[in-house]
Formats: sequence, structure tokens, C-alpha cells
Amino acid sequence: MRLRLAYCLMMLVAALPSAARTLSAQIPAGEYADRRDQLLAHIDSGVVVAFGGAGEVTHWPPTRQLPSFMYLTGFDEPDAVLLLVKRGGARAATLFVPPRNPRMELFVGARVGPTEVQERTGMTGRPVADFRRALDSLLDAGLPMYVVSDVHSIDYAAVDTLTRSARFVEHLRSGRPALGVVSLDSVVERMRARKSPAELALLRRAAQISVAAHREAMRAAAPGCNEGEIQALMEGVFRRMGAERPSYGSIVGSGPNALVLHYDRNARQMEAGDLLLIDAAAEFDHYGADVTRTMPVSGRFTPAQRAVYDIVLAAQAAYVRQIRPGGTVRMANDSGRAVVGAGLARLGLIDSANATYDAPSPNRCPPAGCPQIGLYAWHGFGGHGIGLEVHDPAQYYDAPGNFAPGDVFTVEPGIYVNPAILDGLPDTPRNRALVARLRPVMDRYRNVGVRIEDDYAVTATGVEWLSAGVPREAAEIEALRRRPSPQLPGGGTCAKPRM
Repeated sequence: MRLRLAYCLMMLVAALPSAARTLSAQIPAGEYADRRDQLLAHIDSGVVVAFGGAGEVTHWPPTRQLPSFMYLTGFDEPDAVLLLVKRGGARAATLFVPPRNPRMELFVGARVGPTEVQERTGMTGRPVADFRRALDSLLDAGLPMYVVSDVHSIDYAAVDTLTRSARFVEHLRSGRPALGVVSLDSVVERMRARKSPAELALLRRAAQISVAAHREAMRAAAPGCNEGEIQALMEGVFRRMGAERPSYGSIVGSGPNALVLHYDRNARQMEAGDLLLIDAAAEFDHYGADVTRTMPVSGRFTPAQRAVYDIVLAAQAAYVRQIRPGGTVRMANDSGRAVVGAGLARLGLIDSANATYDAPSPNRCPPAGCPQIGLYAWHGFGGHGIGLEVHDPAQYYDAPGNFAPGDVFTVEPGIYVNPAILDGLPDTPRNRALVARLRPVMDRYRNVGVRIEDDYAVTATGVEWLSAGVPREAAEIEALRRRPSPQLPGGGTCAKPRM
């Protein structure tokens, strides 16, 4: 009876249609095919291999497709391999996938098998067990081999040794010592840097979902509220509005935690007088936004908080004014830096906009010393590209550093006042005098950490502010903070749950 029941279940699952949401619903299959053709245009002939993400080995977190593989295929299922072939002017794309497993599909849901790949993606489908044999036959024919790294972040592609692709290539070379393998990562990065209209639409949606969540957080935060409550509120909004997940680990830092750039414990209880820095955004159909706001937990900025906040806001505006097709990131960065330098000098937090201190080591700074502005501005003003990764490529990364249509990126100046940073300065007469001057001033601004981050897209005619809609003027933030706190899931308001 049990065997017969199991057999019936297997037959039932096998009859189910495979999962419908495997190719990105917002980007047409033709665009993925064009990307593959564009990649192949960079080689004369050869085979290109790209591994997709591996299936989960624990129940959490769920599998997330690798960015470059997603960019080339739109295929969102694990354990797939893309094989592109170009020879004699002919091109072919084959997607190798695991065969359907009716028993496993009882647990994970219907999957796309080799026979469904063509309908879902426009590519030929084959069982993944055939991949090595197919590749060997092509290499035996003398075709050169190219790879696209299967890394979650291009920031780490250069030091990749542990991914499936790296281990596969190492094993392949053990039997083919003369085999040369060329990475196409730089080509794919340049392609990903210019966002298509379809990609921009997804990023626009991700940004607007993020905006809605930030507005809810501004209304909810209060003294006694736990940082984790705000995280839960925002990530609930993400899911409710159609996002799959946060695009990165949500940062909800109050008081001293606002000074930690990538703080992610989100466990402190907020106190009256704190600033709350929230760096959190949604990922929609694999494309992630990146938005940050800083607000007073008590509802109004103190004079010291407001003074720093206004500098950061003005620096962001100065940077944004320089964004246009053909404009340079250097000019934009210099504009933001000039505002921050003048503002910090005005508050007495640095001696002057160009003042320096003695460097920790000769190689860390110019011969004249390290800029004092770096004691507070710990990262760039212009941020980074966004897209399939929260740190995605952008066209202005390459020389000469010009903005171009298709660039989508953040602008995120920040100032962080942590007197403890003075303790790390080299003990020189010049630095001792500087510390004596700055420490009492820094103490007045202690734990003031302010970052304002928005998402922008360069268009043929100018710039689009994707994350518009969440207040960033101090008066607007205070006005929204005065509105009644929303009721949270489970009852009550933040810091006042219904037990």
C-alpha cells in the first residue's frame, strides 16, 4: 500500500507543469539572447562556460541565483550550467539542468527539466550529467575555453578559488595540462554596467518599494523601540509589495551603532536623543535598490545633529548637480567633498578644508599628511553602481570616469563623529596638538552618524531620482515623525507591543 501510494504521488508530481517563474518576468527572453550574442562577439571562436548557483544544503537561506549567470540566462533554478559555442560563424547556447526528480519535487516544488528548457528560455536543454562529455568533445576539437566566474559578488572574483567553476577548471587542467582558460568577467562587467530600459524599470520598482518601507520606519521609530522591530517592519513591507528579499543585510543602527558602516546586529533598544541610521532596501526580481536615511529617535534633531545633517544633505545635493551625460565622477566627488570640508571646518571639527594630520605610515597618505576630513568622511560621496548586485558595475568606473546613459548608482555622503578615532593617531607633536583641539569639539558631536543615500539613473537627457518620495529635508523628516505611529503586526506600536 505504501509503495503504491508513493508511486501514485510520484506520477502526480511528474504530471505537474514545471515552475513558471524561472525566467525573469520583466525582461524578455530576447534580451537575454542578445546579451549572450554580445558576449560571444568578444571572442573569435571557442566555448564559454558559466555555472549557476548551487542548490541549498541547508533549509535557510534559500538559493539565490548568481548575478552574472542570471544576467546571461534569466534562469532562476539551481545547479544549472550554461555552455555557449562559437565556431565558423555559428553560435549555440545550451543550458544543462538536473533532470526532474518527482520525489524531491514533493519538498521543493516543480522544477524545469531538460525538456522544458527550450520553452522557458529559448535555449536547448540537456541533462547536466551530459555537460562534461559535451565540453570534452568541443575541447578535443581544438576550441579554446572561456569562463564566467560563479561568484556572488564581482568584488571577490579576482581571489576566487573555491567556487564550482574554479574547482572544475582546476580538475579539467589536471587532465589537460596545456589547456588555457580565459576569464570573460571583465566583458560581462562592462555589459552589466549599462542598464537596459527593462533593467531600469526593475530598479525603479525596487527603489519605490524601499521608499515605502522607509516612510513606515520614520513613522514607527520611538524611544524604547528595538532596532530589530524596525528591521522586521521594513522587510515585511518589502515582501508585502512584491520584493523577494532585502537587497543586502538591513542596517538599523541607533546611537553609537550609527557609526558602524555595515552594522547588522540590529538588537539595541533606542534611547531618547539618539540618531537612527537605516540603510535598507528591497530586491525586486533580482534587482536591488540601496537607500539610507537618518532620523532623530525623539522626533526632532538636536542642534548638533541638525548641523551635521545639513552638511551631509548639502554635500549630496552638490554631487547630484554634477550628474549628467558626459559629466565626470571626479567633478561630482570634488563638489561633495568641498561642501563637507567647509562644513566640518565651520563646526570646528577640522582646522580647515585642506588641513592634514601626520599619517600612521608613509604609504597611507600624501607626503603632506592625511586629510583631516577623513576623520569623519569614511567612504566616498558617490557610492556605487546598483543592479543584480548591490555593488554592481557602472560605466563611470572606467577611465576617464564619465557618467553615461544607462548608469544607475547611489549617491551617499556620510559624516561620522567618533572621538575614539583620535586614539589611533600616531603620537607626534603635531597630532598631539590636533587631538587637544579636536577632542572637546568631537565630544559635543559624539555618536552623531549621518548618511543620506539615494539611487539615480543617468538618462539621455539628464538624471532620474529613483528613490524620490522618502523625506530627506530635516523639516520633512520631523513632520513625518510627528504623525501617529503605525500599528505593527502582533498589535501595538514600536516600543509598545500589545502583550
